[in-house]
Amino acid sequence: MLSRLGALLQEAVGAWEPTIDLLEAFVEHWKGITHYYIESTDESTPAKKTDIPWRLKQMLDILVHEERQQAAGEAGPCLEYLLQHKILETLCTLGKAEYPPGMRQQVFQFFSKVLAQVQHPLLHYLNVHRPVQNLLRLGGAPGSLTEKEEVQFTTVLCSKIQQDPALLTYILEGKKTVAQKKASKESTALPRETASIEDKDHPHSKAPDGGPCGAGALTAQLPVETQEPDEGIGESNLITSLVGLCKSKRGRVALKAQENLLLLVSVAPQAAATYLVQSSPCCPAVVKHLCQLYQSLPAFLDPADIAALEGIAWRLPSAPSDEGNFPGKEALAAFLGWFDYCDHLIMEAHTVVADALAKAVAEKLFMEILQPQLLHVSEQSVLTSTALLTALLRQLRSPALLGEAVAFLLGSEQRPAAPEDGPCTLCAHLIRHCDHLSDEISIATLRLFEELLQKPHERIIRGLVLCHLEGRLYAARGSQEPESYEDNLDLEEDPYFTDGLLDAGFQPSAKPHPAPATNSDGKTAVTEIVNSFLCLVPEEAKTSAFLEETGYDTYVHDAYTLFQECSSRVSPWGWPLALTPLDPHEPERPFFEGHFLRMLFDRMSRILEQPYSLNLQVTSVLSRLALFPHPLIHEYLLDPYISLAPGCRSLFSVLVRVIGDLMQRIQRVPQFPGKLLLVRKQLMGHIPGEQLDHQTLLQGVVVLEEFCKELAAIAFVKFPPQGPHLHLPPPPEGHV
Repeated sequence: MLSRLGALLQEAVGAWEPTIDLLEAFVEHWKGITHYYIESTDESTPAKKTDIPWRLKQMLDILVHEERQQAAGEAGPCLEYLLQHKILETLCTLGKAEYPPGMRQQVFQFFSKVLAQVQHPLLHYLNVHRPVQNLLRLGGAPGSLTEKEEVQFTTVLCSKIQQDPALLTYILEGKKTVAQKKASKESTALPRETASIEDKDHPHSKAPDGGPCGAGALTAQLPVETQEPDEGIGESNLITSLVGLCKSKRGRVALKAQENLLLLVSVAPQAAATYLVQSSPCCPAVVKHLCQLYQSLPAFLDPADIAALEGIAWRLPSAPSDEGNFPGKEALAAFLGWFDYCDHLIMEAHTVVADALAKAVAEKLFMEILQPQLLHVSEQSVLTSTALLTALLRQLRSPALLGEAVAFLLGSEQRPAAPEDGPCTLCAHLIRHCDHLSDEISIATLRLFEELLQKPHERIIRGLVLCHLEGRLYAARGSQEPESYEDNLDLEEDPYFTDGLLDAGFQPSAKPHPAPATNSDGKTAVTEIVNSFLCLVPEEAKTSAFLEETGYDTYVHDAYTLFQECSSRVSPWGWPLALTPLDPHEPERPFFEGHFLRMLFDRMSRILEQPYSLNLQVTSVLSRLALFPHPLIHEYLLDPYISLAPGCRSLFSVLVRVIGDLMQRIQRVPQFPGKLLLVRKQLMGHIPGEQLDHQTLLQGVVVLEEFCKELAAIAFVKFPPQGPHLHLPPPPEGHV
C-alpha cells in the first residue's frame, strides 16, 4: 500500500519536470489553431465548442511555466516565438473576423491572461502594443456581446499602467511608436527600451519543423481583409473603449470601466495628461455623455422629485427603490450619477485634465444647455432647470468645477452693482427670479442661492453681499460711535419693546445699566442683541410658549452646529475679526445693499402677505447669510443698534417695520390669539389643516416669531465672550 502511494507521489512530482520541449509544445498548439482555419469548413460551430480555447489555455500555461524557469528579466524561447511570429496580431485579426462565432471573446480573454500572468514587461514591445491597440478598437460599442471580456482586458491594461504610469503615454501616443516599425520581421521595443529580440540571435524561436505559423500564412485563409495598422492607430483607443464601456447597461461592467478611467486620469504623468487633453477624446467624450443624459430627461420635473433623489452617487447610480416613482426617475438618477462621476474625475485627475474637464462641463452643460433654459420664457423650463442646477451644486465637490460654476452663475465682473443696473448677467436674472410672479420659481431660485452660499468659494459671499458692505456706507457718519448699544435705541420709548424682555437667563432690569460694547466679559452686548430679537414680536403675536419643542434652546443648538460648519468653511479666507473704525470726517456717500440683499429685504417686508413655503425659504437664506463670521455681516444683519445713514435699512429695521404693520393688522382680525394658536398647531401637524380667514397673515406671524428666535440664537453663538471663533458659552437655561 505504501509503495503504491509512493509511486503515485513520484508520478505527481515527475509531472512538473520538463520532460517535454516547451517550445515544441507551444508551437504545436499554435499550429493546431492555425490548422483549424485551414482545414475547417463548418462556419457555425461556436469557438468554445472547438479545441481553440483549450489550445490557448495550454499556450498560456506554457508561457507562465517557462517564465518561472528563466532568470529574472529574460524572455524565454516561447515568448520570443510569440513576439516574432506576431501571434497576438494574428489572434487580433481572428477576433475581428469573429470566426468561428465567439472567437473575439476568446481573444480578449487570452490577451488579458497573458498580460496579467506573464511578468515580463510586454507592452513596450511593438508586436504586443500594436495588437493591443487593434483589439481596443474592436471594443467599446454599447451592448457588445463581449463587454465583460472587454472590461477585464482594460482592467489589466490599467493595472499595468498603475504599476508604470509612463506606459500611459506610450499607449496613448501609439502613432509615434508604430511609425518606427522596420521592414524586416522584428519585435522592436518601444521608446523605453527593453530586451530586443531578433530571429538571428535566437535560432530556437523558429518553428521546429520550419512550418509557416506566422500571420501571413494564416490570414490568407481568413474571410476578412487584413491590413497593416496605419499611423493613426494611437487615437487613444483605451480612452474611447473605457468611455464606451462606462455607458454599458450592465451595472458591474459600467462601474469597473468608470473605476479604470478614474485610475488612468489620476496616475497620468504630465506628458500623458497633456496628451489626454490636447489629442484624445477623453474630455469631449465624458462631457458629451453627460449632455446626452441631460437631454434625455423629461421637459418637466417636479423640484420635490429632484430633491428626493439627493445623494445619488456614481458608484450607486440607480434610483432608491423606496422613493416614490415619477416619470423620468431612472433617467434623472443616471444623469446625477454621471455628473457625480465627472466631479470625481475632476477631483482625482491630474491638474491639466481636471481644469480641461471642468471647463468642458461649464461650456457644454452650463453655458450651452442650462443657461438658455434658465433664461427661457417658459416658466416650466425655468423651474426644472433651476431645480436641476441646485441638485448639481449640492453634489459638486471638486474645486475646479466649483470655480467654473461660480464664474457661470456670478459672471466675471467683480465690481459692486448699482441700483440702476439692469439684469445684464445670469446672476442678476436669477435674483429677479427670486421675486418672480410664480411662487414656485421664486422658491426654487432661493433654494439655488441657499445651496450656493454653502459652497466653499469666497467669491460667492463677496459678490452677493460683502462687496456692497465694504466701507460701511450704511452707517451714519459725523458722530462718534456709541459707547454702548442702548445709546442708539431707548427700549422704553420704542412701542414694540413694551412687553418686558426675557424670562429666565436674559432677564434685564427695566432699563439696563449702561455698559461699553467692549465689556470685559462681552455678555452685556450679546444679551442686548439677543433680547432685541426675542422681544421684537409682541406678546399677543407669540404662540410658541404654548407648545413644546419650539423653544429658543433648540435654535441655539442648531445655530451652534451650523456656525461651526460655516466658520470651518471660510477659515482659509483670512477674514478680519473686527470692523474698520469709521472716519467721522468722511463725507457720506450713497449706499446700495446690492440686488441680492435688496431682494431679500423686499421679500422680508412682505412676510405677512406671502405663502408660508415662500416665507420659510426667504428666512432660511437670510439665516445662512447671518451665520457667516464676517464683522460686516455681524453688524449689518445682526446689530439692532447700528446708527443707519439716511435712507438706509438693515435687517433689523426691516423687521421693525413688519412688526409695525402687524400691530395694525392685528386690530382687524377678530379672535386673533386663538386663531394664531390654531394655525401654529396646524403647521406643526397637531391638528388637521383647514382653511381659515387671514390664514396667510397668521402663518406669516408664526414664521416671523420663529425667525426672530433663530436670529437671536445665531447672534448668541456668534458673539461669545472672547471673540467669534472661541469657545461658546452654554445657552441660557429656562429659555422659551
